[in-house]
Amino acid sequence: MNPIFTQLPTTIFTVISGLAREHGAVNLGQGFPDDPGPEDVRLRAAEALVSGYNQYPPMTGLPELRAAVAEHYRRFQNLDLEPAEVLVTSGATEALAASLLALISPGDEVVLFQPMYDAYLPMVRLAGGIPRFVDLAPPDWRITEAALAPAFSPKTRLVVFNNPLNPAARMFDAQEVALLADYCRRFDAIAVCDEVWEHVVFDGLTHRPLIAEPGMRERTVKIGSAGKIFSMTGWKVGFACAAPALIEVIAKAHQFLTFTTPPNLQTAVAYGLGKDEAYFTGMRADYQRSRDRLAAGLTAEGFKVLRAEGAYFLCIDLPASGIDMDDATFCLRAVKEAGVGAIPVSAFYAERPVTTVARLCFAKVDATLDAGIERLAKARRMFA
Repeated sequence: MNPIFTQLPTTIFTVISGLAREHGAVNLGQGFPDDPGPEDVRLRAAEALVSGYNQYPPMTGLPELRAAVAEHYRRFQNLDLEPAEVLVTSGATEALAASLLALISPGDEVVLFQPMYDAYLPMVRLAGGIPRFVDLAPPDWRITEAALAPAFSPKTRLVVFNNPLNPAARMFDAQEVALLADYCRRFDAIAVCDEVWEHVVFDGLTHRPLIAEPGMRERTVKIGSAGKIFSMTGWKVGFACAAPALIEVIAKAHQFLTFTTPPNLQTAVAYGLGKDEAYFTGMRADYQRSRDRLAAGLTAEGFKVLRAEGAYFLCIDLPASGIDMDDATFCLRAVKEAGVGAIPVSAFYAERPVTTVARLCFAKVDATLDAGIERLAKARRMFA
């Protein structure tokens, strides 16, 4: 059996969610919203399922969705994309897999920022890539020249860049994005940009896509997620956007992974991407209100809450909250003894270092957030 997979541990998400069910805990660990998603988009999918076409759609995606993606990014990010430069995939993770399998050759070095989404490293290794890590540190999680320099070399082929960053909830600023673009140009590297949280940003911040930086148009793959945009994580509709030389080879990998994506969901996403800006601003405002509710409640209970700029997560600093415990131990004890699920940020590092930051999901109804605050306060009293 393939050691890349046999040596992988059970994911911390599975562990914490299983323990949360077993102990009747409030689960702020799993990253999905309580809200069912916009009704009009769901109805469009239902109508297309009942009365639409249900055989194989085009491998690269329905023309109406590819055009809608290009128009959406023109409208919101001022990008000049052609529909032919858009590939529809069965979720953003499949877009990542197709991109990495298509663009990495055995022995290529791949730069990864950690903490990182846990799918990146197995996929890089499956493609034969050699990971080179850039460690980002709390509380600011900043990209610096000193951090980038040791990770890049003449063998660097590709960079995987997640912005906003899960789990740190960090939105990288213009200076950091420009610095990374400079390194990509200098080392002739391709950037695969996981931008699934691009609409889930707060405090008036604006997402800055790496593909818009000078010299990056021909060397960037931009990946988005309808599941994140519309708060329906189970839909698994993603899209990869890139210049023809890149998207054509990514499509060849995609055709042997999932080949295509349910046509009724594609029809609904094409409709949804054309929604008025009020939907997107309203969605952000709702999540920001939930973020602020959780942050205020935890702060009142003595927790040190790190700034959350994007995605629907916020992190707590355990030592600064008076808890002398590593994050993995805290999260396992909290779910078992205090009845609340959280995710240790150490799980998002390759070497599993000892870290002291825990991630919480605030995409929940008020009652769940309030119960989570109460039980986290209980954990703090127990463990501090």
